[in-house]
Amino acid sequence: MKKSRNPFPLYGWFGLFLSLICWALNWSLPGPRTHYLFFGLWLGYCLTIDGLTYLRSGTSPLHRSYKAYIALFLFSAPVWWLFEGINQRLHNWQYLGTSQFSYLAFSFWATLNFTTVIPAVFGTAEFVRSFSFIQHLPKGPRLSPTRSVTLTFFLSGWILLGLMWKFPHLFFPFVWISLYFILEPINIWLHNPNLASYTDQGDWRPVLSLWLGVLICGFFWEMWNYYANPKWIYTIPWGSWMKIFEMPLLGYGGYLPFSLELYAMAHLIGGFFGRKQSFVKL
Repeated sequence: MKKSRNPFPLYGWFGLFLSLICWALNWSLPGPRTHYLFFGLWLGYCLTIDGLTYLRSGTSPLHRSYKAYIALFLFSAPVWWLFEGINQRLHNWQYLGTSQFSYLAFSFWATLNFTTVIPAVFGTAEFVRSFSFIQHLPKGPRLSPTRSVTLTFFLSGWILLGLMWKFPHLFFPFVWISLYFILEPINIWLHNPNLASYTDQGDWRPVLSLWLGVLICGFFWEMWNYYANPKWIYTIPWGSWMKIFEMPLLGYGGYLPFSLELYAMAHLIGGFFGRKQSFVKL
Protein backbone atom coordinates (compact mmCIF):
# COMPACT_ATOMS: atom_id res chain seq x y z
CA MET A 1 0.00 0.00 0.00
CA LYS A 2 1.28 3.44 -0.89
CA LYS A 3 2.12 5.84 1.86
CA SER A 4 -0.98 7.78 2.82
CA ARG A 5 -1.18 11.50 2.17
CA ASN A 6 -4.29 11.85 4.29
CA PRO A 7 -3.80 13.85 7.48
CA PHE A 8 -4.49 12.29 10.85
CA PRO A 9 -7.75 14.07 11.74
CA LEU A 10 -8.09 16.36 14.73
CA TYR A 11 -10.72 14.13 16.32
CA GLY A 12 -8.18 11.28 16.17
CA TRP A 13 -5.75 13.28 18.29
CA PHE A 14 -8.58 14.12 20.68
CA GLY A 15 -9.49 10.44 20.91
CA LEU A 16 -5.91 9.43 21.61
CA PHE A 17 -5.61 12.06 24.35
CA LEU A 18 -8.95 11.02 25.84
CA SER A 19 -8.02 7.33 25.95
CA LEU A 20 -4.62 7.97 27.51
CA ILE A 21 -6.10 10.23 30.20
CA CYS A 22 -8.92 7.82 31.03
CA TRP A 23 -6.52 4.87 31.03
CA ALA A 24 -4.18 6.59 33.46
CA LEU A 25 -7.03 7.60 35.75
CA ASN A 26 -8.67 4.17 35.57
CA TRP A 27 -5.50 2.47 36.76
CA SER A 28 -4.42 5.04 39.35
CA LEU A 29 -7.43 6.53 41.13
CA PRO A 30 -8.51 4.82 44.35
CA GLY A 31 -11.96 3.35 44.79
CA PRO A 32 -14.70 2.90 42.19
CA ARG A 33 -14.00 4.95 39.06
CA THR A 34 -14.31 2.72 35.96
CA HIS A 35 -18.04 3.25 35.59
CA TYR A 36 -17.50 6.91 34.65
CA LEU A 37 -14.16 6.44 32.85
CA PHE A 38 -15.00 3.43 30.65
CA PHE A 39 -17.04 5.39 28.11
CA GLY A 40 -14.35 8.03 27.66
CA LEU A 41 -11.69 5.35 27.39
CA TRP A 42 -13.52 3.54 24.61
CA LEU A 43 -14.89 6.62 22.89
CA GLY A 44 -11.28 7.75 22.65
CA TYR A 45 -10.31 4.35 21.24
CA CYS A 46 -13.10 4.54 18.63
CA LEU A 47 -12.08 8.02 17.49
CA THR A 48 -8.40 7.08 17.41
CA ILE A 49 -8.93 3.95 15.34
CA ASP A 50 -11.27 5.81 12.99
CA GLY A 51 -8.62 8.49 12.52
CA LEU A 52 -5.96 5.87 11.82
CA THR A 53 -8.24 4.23 9.27
CA TYR A 54 -8.75 7.54 7.50
CA LEU A 55 -4.99 8.18 7.63
CA ARG A 56 -4.31 4.87 5.90
CA SER A 57 -7.14 4.62 3.40
CA GLY A 58 -8.75 8.04 2.98
CA THR A 59 -12.09 6.78 4.27
CA SER A 60 -13.53 5.67 7.59
CA PRO A 61 -16.95 5.03 9.12
CA LEU A 62 -17.11 8.49 10.71
CA HIS A 63 -15.96 10.27 7.54
CA ARG A 64 -18.50 8.50 5.35
CA SER A 65 -21.49 9.30 7.56
CA TYR A 66 -21.48 10.73 11.05
CA LYS A 67 -25.17 9.81 11.36
CA ALA A 68 -24.50 6.15 10.59
CA TYR A 69 -21.52 6.24 12.96
CA ILE A 70 -23.68 7.58 15.79
CA ALA A 71 -26.27 4.93 14.97
CA LEU A 72 -23.69 2.24 15.74
CA PHE A 73 -23.40 3.60 19.29
CA LEU A 74 -27.19 3.59 19.64
CA PHE A 75 -27.48 0.03 18.32
CA SER A 76 -24.64 -1.25 20.47
CA ALA A 77 -26.26 -0.89 23.89
CA PRO A 78 -29.41 -2.98 23.22
CA VAL A 79 -27.31 -5.58 21.41
CA TRP A 80 -25.06 -6.07 24.42
CA TRP A 81 -28.04 -6.02 26.80
CA LEU A 82 -29.29 -9.03 24.85
CA PHE A 83 -26.09 -10.87 25.76
CA GLU A 84 -26.48 -9.72 29.36
CA GLY A 85 -29.96 -11.23 29.33
CA ILE A 86 -28.64 -14.54 28.00
CA ASN A 87 -25.94 -14.48 30.66
CA GLN A 88 -28.67 -14.62 33.30
CA ARG A 89 -29.04 -18.21 32.16
CA LEU A 90 -25.34 -18.94 31.61
CA HIS A 91 -23.69 -17.03 34.49
CA ASN A 92 -20.45 -16.93 32.48
CA TRP A 93 -19.41 -13.50 33.73
CA GLN A 94 -20.22 -11.28 36.65
CA TYR A 95 -19.39 -7.76 37.73
CA LEU A 96 -17.46 -7.05 40.92
CA GLY A 97 -17.96 -3.81 42.82
CA THR A 98 -21.49 -3.10 41.65
CA SER A 99 -23.24 -3.58 45.00
CA GLN A 100 -22.74 0.12 45.75
CA PHE A 101 -24.98 1.09 42.81
CA SER A 102 -28.74 1.21 42.74
CA TYR A 103 -30.46 -0.69 39.95
CA LEU A 104 -31.11 2.52 38.04
CA ALA A 105 -27.56 3.79 38.49
CA PHE A 106 -26.05 0.50 37.32
CA SER A 107 -28.41 0.40 34.33
CA PHE A 108 -27.45 3.94 33.35
CA TRP A 109 -23.69 3.45 33.52
CA ALA A 110 -23.86 0.00 31.92
CA THR A 111 -25.99 1.24 29.03
CA LEU A 112 -23.68 4.19 28.40
CA ASN A 113 -20.61 1.97 28.39
CA PHE A 114 -22.21 -0.73 26.24
CA THR A 115 -22.66 1.83 23.44
CA THR A 116 -19.00 1.54 22.46
CA VAL A 117 -18.87 -2.19 21.64
CA ILE A 118 -20.00 -2.20 17.98
CA PRO A 119 -18.22 1.04 16.93
CA ALA A 120 -14.97 -0.28 18.40
CA VAL A 121 -15.18 -3.64 16.63
CA PHE A 122 -16.33 -2.27 13.27
CA GLY A 123 -13.80 0.55 13.33
CA THR A 124 -10.94 -1.81 14.15
CA ALA A 125 -12.05 -4.30 11.49
CA GLU A 126 -11.99 -1.57 8.85
CA PHE A 127 -8.57 -0.47 10.09
CA VAL A 128 -7.29 -4.04 9.70
CA ARG A 129 -8.85 -4.19 6.24
CA SER A 130 -6.60 -1.31 5.11
CA PHE A 131 -3.44 -3.45 5.37
CA SER A 132 -1.98 -5.07 2.29
CA PHE A 133 -1.85 -8.58 3.75
CA ILE A 134 -5.66 -8.47 3.94
CA GLN A 135 -6.12 -6.69 0.63
CA HIS A 136 -4.02 -9.27 -1.20
CA LEU A 137 -5.56 -12.29 0.46
CA PRO A 138 -6.29 -14.86 -2.26
CA LYS A 139 -9.74 -16.17 -2.96
CA GLY A 140 -10.93 -18.97 -0.72
CA PRO A 141 -13.68 -21.58 -0.96
CA ARG A 142 -17.04 -20.25 -2.06
CA LEU A 143 -19.89 -20.42 0.40
CA SER A 144 -22.99 -19.38 -1.51
CA PRO A 145 -26.26 -18.38 0.16
CA THR A 146 -28.35 -21.02 -1.57
CA ARG A 147 -31.73 -21.97 -0.18
CA SER A 148 -30.34 -25.14 1.39
CA VAL A 149 -27.37 -23.35 2.94
CA THR A 150 -29.45 -20.55 4.45
CA LEU A 151 -32.04 -22.97 5.82
CA THR A 152 -29.27 -25.14 7.29
CA PHE A 153 -27.73 -22.09 8.94
CA PHE A 154 -31.09 -20.94 10.29
CA LEU A 155 -32.13 -24.30 11.73
CA SER A 156 -28.64 -24.98 13.10
CA GLY A 157 -28.71 -21.66 14.92
CA TRP A 158 -31.94 -22.53 16.71
CA ILE A 159 -30.62 -26.00 17.59
CA LEU A 160 -27.41 -24.51 19.03
CA LEU A 161 -29.38 -21.90 20.95
CA GLY A 162 -31.70 -24.59 22.32
CA LEU A 163 -28.80 -26.78 23.41
CA MET A 164 -27.14 -23.81 25.10
CA TRP A 165 -30.35 -22.94 26.94
CA LYS A 166 -31.12 -26.52 28.00
CA PHE A 167 -27.57 -27.53 28.95
CA PRO A 168 -25.73 -24.26 29.75
CA HIS A 169 -22.90 -25.98 31.63
CA LEU A 170 -21.94 -27.92 28.51
CA PHE A 171 -22.88 -25.70 25.59
CA PHE A 172 -22.40 -22.15 26.88
CA PRO A 173 -19.95 -21.30 24.02
CA PHE A 174 -22.85 -21.51 21.56
CA VAL A 175 -23.99 -18.07 22.68
CA TRP A 176 -21.21 -16.64 20.49
CA ILE A 177 -22.27 -18.37 17.25
CA SER A 178 -25.94 -19.40 17.43
CA LEU A 179 -27.30 -15.90 16.91
CA TYR A 180 -25.17 -15.43 13.79
CA PHE A 181 -26.52 -18.64 12.27
CA ILE A 182 -30.06 -17.39 12.94
CA LEU A 183 -29.64 -13.78 11.85
CA GLU A 184 -27.41 -14.15 8.78
CA PRO A 185 -30.15 -15.96 6.82
CA ILE A 186 -32.69 -13.33 7.88
CA ASN A 187 -30.41 -10.60 6.54
CA ILE A 188 -30.05 -12.54 3.28
CA TRP A 189 -33.80 -12.96 2.92
CA LEU A 190 -34.41 -9.26 3.70
CA HIS A 191 -31.60 -8.15 1.35
CA ASN A 192 -29.70 -6.48 4.18
CA PRO A 193 -25.89 -6.37 4.09
CA ASN A 194 -24.56 -9.83 4.91
CA LEU A 195 -21.27 -11.68 4.88
CA ALA A 196 -22.59 -14.33 2.49
CA SER A 197 -22.49 -11.75 -0.29
CA TYR A 198 -18.69 -11.85 0.08
CA THR A 199 -18.18 -15.58 0.66
CA ASP A 200 -20.37 -16.26 -2.37
CA GLN A 201 -17.41 -14.89 -4.37
CA GLY A 202 -14.80 -16.69 -2.27
CA ASP A 203 -13.90 -13.39 -0.61
CA TRP A 204 -13.10 -14.08 3.06
CA ARG A 205 -11.36 -10.75 3.69
CA PRO A 206 -14.37 -9.25 5.54
CA VAL A 207 -14.55 -12.26 7.85
CA LEU A 208 -10.83 -12.18 8.58
CA SER A 209 -10.94 -8.40 9.12
CA LEU A 210 -13.74 -8.82 11.66
CA TRP A 211 -11.87 -11.62 13.40
CA LEU A 212 -8.63 -9.71 13.73
CA GLY A 213 -10.45 -6.51 14.60
CA VAL A 214 -12.41 -8.08 17.43
CA LEU A 215 -9.28 -9.80 18.79
CA ILE A 216 -7.55 -6.43 19.00
CA CYS A 217 -10.57 -4.99 20.79
CA GLY A 218 -10.73 -8.07 23.01
CA PHE A 219 -7.12 -7.57 24.06
CA PHE A 220 -7.82 -3.97 25.10
CA TRP A 221 -11.13 -4.89 26.78
CA GLU A 222 -9.43 -7.49 28.93
CA MET A 223 -6.29 -5.47 29.60
CA TRP A 224 -8.13 -2.31 30.63
CA ASN A 225 -10.51 -4.38 32.74
CA TYR A 226 -7.69 -6.01 34.73
CA TYR A 227 -7.11 -3.08 37.10
CA ALA A 228 -10.61 -1.67 36.77
CA ASN A 229 -13.06 -1.00 39.59
CA PRO A 230 -15.82 -2.10 39.04
CA LYS A 231 -14.64 -4.95 36.81
CA TRP A 232 -15.88 -8.21 35.33
CA ILE A 233 -14.63 -11.72 35.95
CA TYR A 234 -15.43 -15.03 34.25
CA THR A 235 -16.95 -18.10 35.90
CA ILE A 236 -17.23 -20.71 33.17
CA PRO A 237 -17.83 -24.44 33.83
CA TRP A 238 -14.90 -25.68 31.74
CA GLY A 239 -11.92 -24.33 29.80
CA SER A 240 -10.98 -21.79 32.46
CA TRP A 241 -7.26 -22.52 32.35
CA MET A 242 -4.38 -20.35 31.18
CA LYS A 243 -5.84 -16.89 31.70
CA ILE A 244 -4.68 -13.79 29.85
CA PHE A 245 -5.82 -11.02 32.19
CA GLU A 246 -9.21 -12.26 33.49
CA MET A 247 -10.10 -14.11 30.27
CA PRO A 248 -9.20 -17.80 29.83
CA LEU A 249 -7.23 -18.44 26.64
CA LEU A 250 -10.05 -20.45 25.06
CA GLY A 251 -12.38 -17.53 25.69
CA TYR A 252 -10.57 -15.41 23.13
CA GLY A 253 -11.75 -17.88 20.52
CA GLY A 254 -15.29 -16.84 21.32
CA TYR A 255 -14.52 -13.34 20.14
CA LEU A 256 -14.25 -14.57 16.54
CA PRO A 257 -17.87 -15.66 15.98
CA PHE A 258 -19.00 -12.84 18.28
CA SER A 259 -17.77 -10.35 15.68
CA LEU A 260 -19.94 -12.06 13.06
CA GLU A 261 -22.94 -11.80 15.37
CA LEU A 262 -22.33 -8.09 15.83
CA TYR A 263 -22.20 -7.65 12.05
CA ALA A 264 -25.47 -9.54 11.61
CA MET A 265 -27.24 -7.74 14.45
CA ALA A 266 -26.16 -4.24 13.44
CA HIS A 267 -27.27 -4.73 9.85
CA LEU A 268 -30.54 -6.35 10.86
CA ILE A 269 -31.35 -3.31 13.01
CA GLY A 270 -30.12 -0.99 10.26
CA GLY A 271 -32.32 -2.78 7.75
CA PHE A 272 -35.30 -2.34 10.04
CA PHE A 273 -34.73 1.41 9.79
CA GLY A 274 -34.41 1.24 6.01
CA ARG A 275 -30.61 1.17 5.67
CA LYS A 276 -29.43 -1.28 3.01
CA GLN A 277 -25.77 -0.20 3.00
CA SER A 278 -23.06 -1.68 5.16
CA PHE A 279 -21.85 0.35 8.13
CA VAL A 280 -18.30 -0.84 7.60
CA LYS A 281 -16.18 -1.06 4.46
CA LEU A 282 -14.70 -4.56 4.42
